Parts: sequence; C-alpha cells; structure tokens
Amino acid sequence: MLKLHNFTVTYPDGYVAVNNVNLEVARGETVALLGSSGSGKSSLLRGIAGLEATSGSVIIDDEDISRLPTYRRGVGMVFQDGQLFPNRSVGKNIAYGVERIMPADKVAKEVAYWLRVIGLEGFENRDISTLSGGQAQRVALARSLAPRPRVLLLDEPLSALDTQLRSQLSEFLRDTLTQENVTAIYVTHNPEEATTVAARTIRMNAGVLVCGVA
Repeated sequence: MLKLHNFTVTYPDGYVAVNNVNLEVARGETVALLGSSGSGKSSLLRGIAGLEATSGSVIIDDEDISRLPTYRRGVGMVFQDGQLFPNRSVGKNIAYGVERIMPADKVAKEVAYWLRVIGLEGFENRDISTLSGGQAQRVALARSLAPRPRVLLLDEPLSALDTQLRSQLSEFLRDTLTQENVTAIYVTHNPEEATTVAARTIRMNAGVLVCGVA
C-alpha cells in the first residue's frame, strides 16, 4: 500500500506544486490522476520518487521512505517518451534494473518473461531505433516492472501516441498492471484513458486533490 500524508512538493523558487495531499492506494490498485497541465500531477509523481524536495510522509507497505534516496525507494517510473537507452538492445533495456542483482541466467529468464508479457517475443536483440512508438512504450513498461517495484508511477506514458494506438495500449496497460498485481499511479489529462487504465480516478487542480470518481 502507498500512503501520502500531508504531502507537499516545493520547488527551489518557492513555488508549491503539490499542497498538503493525503492519498491511499491499495496494494495492486491503479489510481489515475486526472487534470490539466500545471495541476501538479507530474510533480506529485516526482516527489514520490524522490526527484523533488518534499515535506510530509511517503509510506509504502508501512515503511516511511520520505528520507530515502531515489534508488532505495523501490519506485519505478515510466515517462511520456519512455527514455529508453538508445545504445542498448531491447533485451538490455529490460535487463537494466536487474542485471546487477541477478546472475546472468536469471536475467535472461527475466527478460524472456517480460518480452512474453508485452507481446514482443524474439525482440531481445532488436535496436531501439527500429521500434514503433507503441513497442517502445511497452519496452519502457517492462524495464520499469522487471525489478518488481513496490510502486509504479506512470507519467502520461501514452500521450505522444495517436488515438487508436493510445486506446489499444490503455487496455494493455490495465491488463498488465492487473495481472502483475502492481500498485500504480497513472497520470493523464485524458478522462477516457484514465477510466480504462485505472479502477479509481482522482481529479487534481492547483496542487490539490479535488474529487474522486469511482
């Protein structure tokens, strides 16, 4: 479970991007944050991940991680552009988060597993530059899930894709997150996408949570 208590994100210039947010996300639940640009959605994710200065508490499975560095929080992130490593193959991208903590044979099995999950079996040696936008985002998802993060944060991962592909991948994301029992926060400005991916949608405006939609 993820809990935010009096959670605030403040930028170096003093701007308060997220103001005193309280939120609970159950284990295995996906919650969508819906709002316009500048509403604080992405700042909230960055604060949870430890990428921005925060106050208040971030608690995952009863552990307060607020003071931990990013790499020790057990949090994965998927960005709008995927941020895949262009000098690594598809398989090497997926292996990135586990290759230092697993023996090589287990890494290979892990990569094979995630390629099956995302429907890209046989792509392990493919160059990143040869992937379509949808394929690249699936690889980005697999790379983030391979280390088995306690919480996954998705920052508008489909917004750069066309409408038809976005609709298809919304359903794929929902099914994958459910299958893997992932605790996730999904940021979007698209209401249809939010309701497809997440079991619960919360609106955000001016740094605060406004309302929830069942």
